[in-house]
Amino acid sequence: MSHPSIGVFALQGDVREHLAALTRLGAHAIAVRRPDELARCQGIVLPGGESTTMAKLARTFELLDPLRERIRGGMPALGTCAGMILLADRVLDGPSDQESIGGIDMTVRRNAFGRQVDSFETDLAFTGIEEPVHAVFIRAPWVEEVGAGVEVLARAADRVVAVRQGALMATSFHPEVGSAADRDGGDDRIHRLFVDLVHTSQKGTD
Repeated sequence: MSHPSIGVFALQGDVREHLAALTRLGAHAIAVRRPDELARCQGIVLPGGESTTMAKLARTFELLDPLRERIRGGMPALGTCAGMILLADRVLDGPSDQESIGGIDMTVRRNAFGRQVDSFETDLAFTGIEEPVHAVFIRAPWVEEVGAGVEVLARAADRVVAVRQGALMATSFHPEVGSAADRDGGDDRIHRLFVDLVHTSQKGTD
């Protein structure tokens, strides 16, 4: 199996942990800050961070429109926490100038689980993964509504917290963080699902 080139949006957010997870899985991980770096990628991870700031930086560094074009053109993407907000077609409780990249037919509510002090961890059943996934929620969004083409992958407290639509995946939580017990080695199962999506996407274009 070839080693896909997968980028991580690197202007703001949890960049290093995602790069490490992708590297452990054999991908060629690229920190993406400029359009020419995005052009080398076969998939992209949009990490946790602050969604409004990430969108503004993407606009400033001329990445926002290229990201939209690549995702609309079928490039696989994984959005985590703030990255989920960026992949949402509709965003609630955002500022009036909130921009998103879009791509997933869902409505996401920002900071729905509360402030930083309301952060929590829990184990979730996750479609496509046999054993429960340890999920870390930090100022996390949740999904209020999904369209007919969106598959729900996980729920927490009866709220949708992970979805997939075609080659796009998104989670409310931080799969790159994991629990204190596995933080050194990492639990890369969600990243592995994404790398498999990239492989599948590449086969379809060969």
